[in-house]
Amino acid sequence: MEISLSLKYLPILIVSLIVFVIGGAMVLINQILGPKRPYPEKAVAYECGLPPTGEPRHRFDVKFYAIAILFAVFDVEAVFLYPWAVTFNQIGLFAYVEMVIFIALLLVAYFYAWIRGAFQWE
Repeated sequence: MEISLSLKYLPILIVSLIVFVIGGAMVLINQILGPKRPYPEKAVAYECGLPPTGEPRHRFDVKFYAIAILFAVFDVEAVFLYPWAVTFNQIGLFAYVEMVIFIALLLVAYFYAWIRGAFQWE
């Protein structure tokens, strides 16, 4: 007795439908029954508990973006290292050499960023 492909995913469809209905119902109930007492302090932008200062639409320094990209690169490295470490005994010498090459390339990128001053905060 073989279950068709469409029936195989029916429980996932049902659970997804229930989740969306409950989520939508909660938002709708909050809009209908929630308190509505607007006053000027609620409309002010919140900035870490302090009154906002400066222009809201100013340009950020490129250093912010460089640090974010470096964080993403080394975070991805950690994501690739974990499954490799878990299956280290089964994958053999080829995968070990591949990971050594991968880490070497990341070290080259790290030292390049270090030499270019990406980690210096001015």
